[in-house]
Amino acid sequence: MAKLVEMPKLSPTMEEGQIAAWHVREGDTIDVDDLLAEVETDKATMEFRSFDRGVLLKILSRDGAIVRLGDPVAIIGEAGEDIAPLVAAARSGGGDVAVAVPDALSSTSPPSPPAPDAPATSGAAPSGRRPPPAAEAARDASAAPVAASVDATGRVKASPYVRKLAREKDLDLRTVAGTGPGGRIIARDVEALPAAPTPPAAAATTAAGVPLPHAGRGHPARSNGVEPPEIVPLTMMRKTIARRLTESKQTVPHFYLTIDVDAGPLFDLRRRLNADLADLDPPQKVSFNDFVIKAVAVAITRAPAVNATFTETALVYHRRVDISVAVAVDDGLVTPVVRDADRKSLLAINAEVADLAARARAKRLTPEEMSDGTFSVSNLGMFGIDAFAAVINPPEGAILAVGGIRSEPVVVAGAVVPGRRMSMTLSCDHRVVDGAVGATFLAELRRLLEHPTQILAF
Repeated sequence: MAKLVEMPKLSPTMEEGQIAAWHVREGDTIDVDDLLAEVETDKATMEFRSFDRGVLLKILSRDGAIVRLGDPVAIIGEAGEDIAPLVAAARSGGGDVAVAVPDALSSTSPPSPPAPDAPATSGAAPSGRRPPPAAEAARDASAAPVAASVDATGRVKASPYVRKLAREKDLDLRTVAGTGPGGRIIARDVEALPAAPTPPAAAATTAAGVPLPHAGRGHPARSNGVEPPEIVPLTMMRKTIARRLTESKQTVPHFYLTIDVDAGPLFDLRRRLNADLADLDPPQKVSFNDFVIKAVAVAITRAPAVNATFTETALVYHRRVDISVAVAVDDGLVTPVVRDADRKSLLAINAEVADLAARARAKRLTPEEMSDGTFSVSNLGMFGIDAFAAVINPPEGAILAVGGIRSEPVVVAGAVVPGRRMSMTLSCDHRVVDGAVGATFLAELRRLLEHPTQILAF
């Protein structure tokens, strides 16, 4: 008996997801745990696997569609079944009206859902911008699939990250020759190709049909000498960032404590340590950020009251030290977690942060790797920022904002000498962390960073 396949909850905070790419086509036989599609959630691109077996009778939400949690995305059943009632129910329930925002903002006419009996396809324009029918037909006619990069079922051999690159450049992966194992398309295959020309957007509208002036992603002709703005649809990640940080600033009473650390000893120790590590096979090195993460973890063990969470009925003091590390990605910011950071060496922290950051930028982190941190560190020193105040990452009770190491004159024993300083600001949830608690933690942190050989002892 045919049934609707609904958008599942693929991350703890997921409320909607965007179909990144279907891995099956209508008419394919599906088994339990088969990969159906890749879905971009608020945190990462996740695999959407089947809970049922049968034949994929219809795809209701195409590549690029944004679908609410629990809304239908496909129909699975037995070959030849009448699915008209299910299609009608899906349409009335909003199954396929969850149209991708990029289509609504950059197409040349208002998007409209296909008729119930229209066959669904998974060959939509990769970037969410659909060219006019004539242009699309011409492209399809001239774009012969590259056989080595397509498997026996017709699916393109490419990772979610490569598919994302192709969408950004509006490229059809079926026309790209893969140089990876077995003809798989890898990132450099896409990066080496020029972006497809963007069709002009003359009369863009929102999903509700409201006109949006100058909504194209390109640079249309000036109107009255004024350069039109660029309108970029919100990604799933950016929506989540906006919601969570607004909630944090509205509901969490922030206050801030700032210290200046003598970074000279840390600078010298890191230089000597990296000189020694360069002789290893393979050579290794540690960053200032690795020292900061380790020092924060050790300072928390000495001032554990800062490692806490507020709830409506109690304060939760964590016995684990799991440090959330802010990582900048194309769509915004994610915070993968270094578990038990107080028990790990500098080299272990360096390797783990590098791995987490690489997979964060490729959107391959799991929800578990981005949740349940107890304290956050955000370092903008590598971007030339001297000092800043960060927004607390709920439900954590504090976040440390780290500025860059700056050279400046300092007074030592009554004499002005060259020195190095580093500014740090602790944002505290006043429901959890009082001023004295935050000050105690910062004092321990300063002591460790100004005597950094102590960090190596843990």
